Amino acid sequence: MNSDSTNFKKDGFDGQKKLVLPKSVISKFCLNNSLINKAFVTDIGYYPKAKYHYMERPKGAQQNVLIYCVEGRGEIIIEQKASVITAGNFFLIPNGKPHTYRADPENPWTIYWCHFSGEQTDRIIQQINDKYGAFKAGVSYNDARIDLFEKIFNTLEIDYSFESVSYANLIFIQFLSLFLFAEKLNPSFIDNDVDLIQKSIKFMEKNMDKSLTINDLTNHINVSPSHYSSVFKKKTGFSPIEYLNRLKIHKACYYLQFTNLRIKEIAYKVGIDDQYYFSRLFNKTMEFSPSVYREQNLSLK
Repeated sequence: MNSDSTNFKKDGFDGQKKLVLPKSVISKFCLNNSLINKAFVTDIGYYPKAKYHYMERPKGAQQNVLIYCVEGRGEIIIEQKASVITAGNFFLIPNGKPHTYRADPENPWTIYWCHFSGEQTDRIIQQINDKYGAFKAGVSYNDARIDLFEKIFNTLEIDYSFESVSYANLIFIQFLSLFLFAEKLNPSFIDNDVDLIQKSIKFMEKNMDKSLTINDLTNHINVSPSHYSSVFKKKTGFSPIEYLNRLKIHKACYYLQFTNLRIKEIAYKVGIDDQYYFSRLFNKTMEFSPSVYREQNLSLK
């Protein structure tokens, strides 16, 4: 695949979702957590139509890497052997293995990806290689696989508490197993019903830059505010506005980690016009001011 190398980039695609766990969280809640320390996610994301996506790691990654392509095409080179990746393909890259991958510039891939560590995941990767005869294979598309990915991402996006990190990574084992045992995946394997709360959360995510009210949320799913608030809190443990604010703050964490936007600009990006209210809300949620959070996470990279 030929392309203008000046256009290559690692991320920054329209509509992308990306989350990198801070090293302090990995150390505290993953490495020292017997529930998940044999299999845990360190980075996770979704890149739609990622034109000019390119990554080269001459010494490999510190973690194992999974990339699942659902649209378009790309190419991966491992140990000087190139493989074309198309919709329905996934590939795994064991930690420490030198590699290069890139999207096709004419028909760029849409991918779900994650980095992960732990001796249990090493064994799963080996089992996949033994089963398919390669680290690349094809699986039939199924919403259940994507639903699990979304649960992992959304759980970690809300907060980095012991409970959330543990829960997300216990789901991750199931997600990874669906590539090893793809034939077990059928419509009854996981409940795919999208209830009112799930629809509401997706609406929040799509309208993160707006100042939403309870009426905005209930009008979208056509239920009464009282019923909606009761069901939402029972399901999530938070009131709808508390949950929305947590989404906003964790989106702000992304901007603080991966952009040079000023704090006032980030507040606008998450639908909060008052910078001082944003800072108070951020501090209440994360127990750090936005500026301290940015400084600490930059120092960990």
